[in-house]
Amino acid sequence: MKTAVRGDVLSFRGNPFREAERDCLAFQRDALVVMENGRIAACGPAAELLPTLPADLAVAHYPDHLILPGFIDCHVHYPQTEMMAAYGEQLLDWLHHYTFVTEQGFADEAHARDVARVFLDEQLRNGVTTGCVFGTVHAGSVDALFEAAAGHNLRILAGKVCMDRHAPPALLDTPLTAYEQSRALIQRWHGKGRAEYVITPRFAPTSSHGQLEMLGALAAEFPDVAIQSHISENLDEIAWVKQLFPGCRDYASVYQRYGLLRPRAVYGHGIHLSDEELQAFHDSGASLAHCPTSNFFLGSGCLNLRRCVEGERAIPVGLGTDLGAGTSFSMLQTMNAAYMAAQSHGKPLSAAQAFYLATRGGAEALGIADKVGSIAVGMEADLAVLNLRSTPLLDFRMRYARDLSEALFIQMMLGDDRAVAATYVAGSPVYRRAAA
Repeated sequence: MKTAVRGDVLSFRGNPFREAERDCLAFQRDALVVMENGRIAACGPAAELLPTLPADLAVAHYPDHLILPGFIDCHVHYPQTEMMAAYGEQLLDWLHHYTFVTEQGFADEAHARDVARVFLDEQLRNGVTTGCVFGTVHAGSVDALFEAAAGHNLRILAGKVCMDRHAPPALLDTPLTAYEQSRALIQRWHGKGRAEYVITPRFAPTSSHGQLEMLGALAAEFPDVAIQSHISENLDEIAWVKQLFPGCRDYASVYQRYGLLRPRAVYGHGIHLSDEELQAFHDSGASLAHCPTSNFFLGSGCLNLRRCVEGERAIPVGLGTDLGAGTSFSMLQTMNAAYMAAQSHGKPLSAAQAFYLATRGGAEALGIADKVGSIAVGMEADLAVLNLRSTPLLDFRMRYARDLSEALFIQMMLGDDRAVAATYVAGSPVYRRAAA
């Protein structure tokens, strides 16, 4: 199947935190992206490529729009879709009063399928074409998500949460069942279509030494499988980890001790990491998911992004919505919050840097930059099409945009789901915004 889209195209060929932005941006006016068999077959000036297309191929034309790689959400909890905007707690109380209550409902696989459908529909409506997703402790919650994602041919990474302590009995597994169920899910789903399994301890406090040892053994058995968890989100959480793991120097060394700090290990938050912990991330190849709307919502703090992405111990970082502590499916709104977090440290985040984090940067953090995150021949054909004048205010404001950088900044500060005109997955349009 061949499809094509026409419009202004933006992608990245480098990292704007480390190189001049003009050398990182790949921007083409009035370009054509031709997609075939799920991949990008050609990308270049429309005037040159249009004559090469079959006469009967309909080209979707998007004037006054911007065609981007599909957005990548590096850290999100799909079961928490139903509890977004839960009032008034910080991390540890919020988990017990809201999250653990909600997640018990996923023992019902019909409920899991219903929430998975809503979750993926919302992601696509927001131009998110790849997510790194937490299920619940129930293996069926992961089956439900992978099944729903396969219906859209989505590239998705997901895993069953593992925890055997400090949670309600209905949400606890054991070291052995965590290993066995995770291993069975790897065999059932990993590498099937565009699905990838992710080994998923919720966070160190909810896994015993025995469970972390078993998950470390699983990680050693499957070295190509990604890992996801949380780290250094909240000061009370960090103090709790010190009590639970007195033999470990710090939070990062807990994961390191069990073989869970390595390339393709993606940890949410990392707000309060020490210099030594950042060095451990750098040395191991592990990465962070920056989740600013969640950090603000729970009062956890503001990540100093520059400290993570610049200098000799730089590490890969992507953006995460972290629903349901996160407050929006929109990666534009997540960029908005990331800008505000950076401002609190006196180092503004440029629009190019923000869009990089939401596309190629996220792909690099997840270890899939050879597949998604850029628009180039041979890459998987996942695209988000932004309407640059999606609201009356944006239409007015864009009249005064002086250049591409300002236009991008306006979108990330004032845009939301309404800006996503279309989403393409593996070359097929899976979402088109209805005309107002």
